[in-house]
Amino acid sequence: MKIIVDAMGGDNAPRAAVFGAVRAAKEFGLEILLVGREQELRPLLSEAGAANDPAITLVHADSVIDTGEHPTAIMKAYRDCSMAKALDLLHAGEGDAVVSAGNTGALLTGATLICKRIRGVRRAALAPIIPTPQGGAVLCDSGANAECTPEYLQQFALLGSLYAECALGIREPRTVLLNIGAEETKGTPVHVEANALLRKADADGLLRFDGNIEGRDVMSTSASVIIADGFSGNVLLKTTEGVALFFAGEIKKIFKANIISRLAALLVLKGINRLKKSMDYKEVGGAPLLGIAKPVIKAHGSADAYAFRSAIRQAVEYANSDAITRIAAGIAELKKETSEA
Repeated sequence: MKIIVDAMGGDNAPRAAVFGAVRAAKEFGLEILLVGREQELRPLLSEAGAANDPAITLVHADSVIDTGEHPTAIMKAYRDCSMAKALDLLHAGEGDAVVSAGNTGALLTGATLICKRIRGVRRAALAPIIPTPQGGAVLCDSGANAECTPEYLQQFALLGSLYAECALGIREPRTVLLNIGAEETKGTPVHVEANALLRKADADGLLRFDGNIEGRDVMSTSASVIIADGFSGNVLLKTTEGVALFFAGEIKKIFKANIISRLAALLVLKGINRLKKSMDYKEVGGAPLLGIAKPVIKAHGSADAYAFRSAIRQAVEYANSDAITRIAAGIAELKKETSEA
């Protein structure tokens, strides 16, 4: 398995990408293509003890697309950047998946125009995993498409459901639609119509749909897939991350208050660590761009070396699954059912 890493993308690049890639190569037995400015990457490889590691190959790219650049710049002023070159290599079959922590919009645009969407997919979607009592749920979409049609949301449900089944090993994943109420008539006209389309897809046997879900119930849901437009999904994702950081800080204050609370912390340390791990994005790694014809993983912008390692592991799992093939077949079946309706 060969994973292509955009080593220049992200807040902690290129150090985090290099050290994470070296760790992943050793831990998972992978080949890694590190794409970026060779003069910056080579000293870091030496520092990581992998200067002569045959599993790590450097691919030089002159420029880097900044997070503040317009997404379409990847196909214009930054066509030679590390992210674009990584996607070019994937499209050419030089690797099995791409991992990048860089400009999300640029990655989406580049993946769509260079690697292309799966035939029939209207829009690609970002699909991170958010913590739930069942071990996590796929949130699709979380920022790629701020405005959606009912048909987009229906497709997101299929994308998320098949990813959960094929890449995450969840049998018969249940899907819910993020909304302002549980009733079928709640929400905008887009959500009401999307609810009807999802119920039809359920009746046609294409997925399992359990109706609407309110924001307050997301963290307690037993569903495996949560469907949202990119705007609402991104707000939910960032709020979840913020709440997790807030509670972690408050719990730390409580246990550091005095000697008795410090002793109490020792008694529940394992439980605290389990909770912390379940809510840590570094363990998950990143979010796949579902609907793209090749595996592309968007790592968190602030990813450290461990988070890069996790994102690379996630890329391996996605590439090893038959999710893209199954999604292509599922979209074709959805289009067939829609045309016959």
